[in-house]
Amino acid sequence: MVHICCQQDVTVVELRSRYDSLDLKVLDEFGETLIAAVERATPPLLLLDLSGTDYIGSSFIEQLLRAWKEIEARQGRMVLCGANPFCLEVLQTTRLDTLWPVFGTRDEAIEDLAKPL
Repeated sequence: MVHICCQQDVTVVELRSRYDSLDLKVLDEFGETLIAAVERATPPLLLLDLSGTDYIGSSFIEQLLRAWKEIEARQGRMVLCGANPFCLEVLQTTRLDTLWPVFGTRDEAIEDLAKPL
């Protein structure tokens, strides 16, 4: 469901193809996994790779907001990548793309996070 790795000092949370954001049990597990990854992220740089999901809804967004607040409290940054057209539209409609930059590829996102502010 979720794979976590570190790439160039960036904690990458990758949603795998079996991820289903409509399944509440899966969503709760995802939230716990995401917050644990955020708490361990050193430095606090988080990339959420959405390429393995076809749908995001309000409960999923709630999990992202929780993670973002934790990253912000640690003076870190969070970005997204790999959003399909539907997910990208949700992020744009809710204006969440103004909180979290959304990149087409993981490499672009990591390159952005590697830049000093």
